Amino acid sequence: METNIKIGRILWGIVFILLLAGAWFFLHPPISLFVEVVHPVRGPALQAVYATGTVEATVMVPIAARSAARLVEMNADEGSAVSKDQMLARLEDENLKKTLEEVQAREDFAEKNYARKAALAKQGYETKAALDLAQADWSAARAAVARAAAEADFMKLTAPADGRIIRRDGEIGQMIAANQPVFWLSCCAPLRISAEVDEEDIAEVKTGQEVLIRADAFPDKVFHGAVQAITPKGDPIARSYRVRITFTEDTPLQIGMTTETNIVIRTHPDAMLLPNSALTQNNQVFLVKNGVLAEQTVAVGARGPEQTEILGGLAMEDQAVLKPKPEMEAGRKVRTKLVPPGR
Repeated sequence: METNIKIGRILWGIVFILLLAGAWFFLHPPISLFVEVVHPVRGPALQAVYATGTVEATVMVPIAARSAARLVEMNADEGSAVSKDQMLARLEDENLKKTLEEVQAREDFAEKNYARKAALAKQGYETKAALDLAQADWSAARAAVARAAAEADFMKLTAPADGRIIRRDGEIGQMIAANQPVFWLSCCAPLRISAEVDEEDIAEVKTGQEVLIRADAFPDKVFHGAVQAITPKGDPIARSYRVRITFTEDTPLQIGMTTETNIVIRTHPDAMLLPNSALTQNNQVFLVKNGVLAEQTVAVGARGPEQTEILGGLAMEDQAVLKPKPEMEAGRKVRTKLVPPGR
């Protein structure tokens, strides 16, 4: 019996000690969490709509044959600068040349026949009807020559304007179908970008807005452009609208390159900024006040790749935790290290 009493007293003693330890840790939590903190900074904030795009020629002219024939001569290639009326290629035209020679011979005969009848008519040896018929035959022969010459010229593919060949689809000896483009000519206007903007953002996009452009081919450069036009009809499947962007400066970008575009909606030259890593998904930050964590909801504005504009809920002297951890909670004591701006 005495043994049981002793055991009970020991157990009650252990429980009492545990309760005292729990109360102590509740009132004096251990300072085991170390955090880096930052002050907000002042700087320019930029709100932009992001979209991916492709560099393309503003005007692309297909140059195609009107009749099916074999390609026998090539005078231009992709990348070639060409001038208006320059012959770029020639299709097989021997039959058309023979036809042209034939109708030219008929025209020559018709002309001489009309001259003879005109001379006889002046002398009264030829009727007016015979003279009119000879003149009609001559006119028909001239028209046949003009048609045959035009058909022969169609076998020569010429540049309709000054420009640059951006694509060639044909090899010497290849059979080219009627209306099949052999060349694509970029001409008459500078390059542009066609970007796809999400339908949720398109209401913010207006013509004339500044555009910042990046391309993988030039990772360290930012190119400048402007919104030229917005396609009024969107794509219901992709849920996007096409936006045309023109370059406002000379660019080394080439047709077909993929770009990342940021259409500038609003700029604030002296905004309060906080690193993106200091904000949670719910636009909250952990502040450290007198060594204790406090949770604060803030109003955010423009979001950049590294910093976010803070519109309200924060003061310049506040210390915000740089990278909040899952175990953080309001009221917990922490040790801090102030991180300088820009690190």
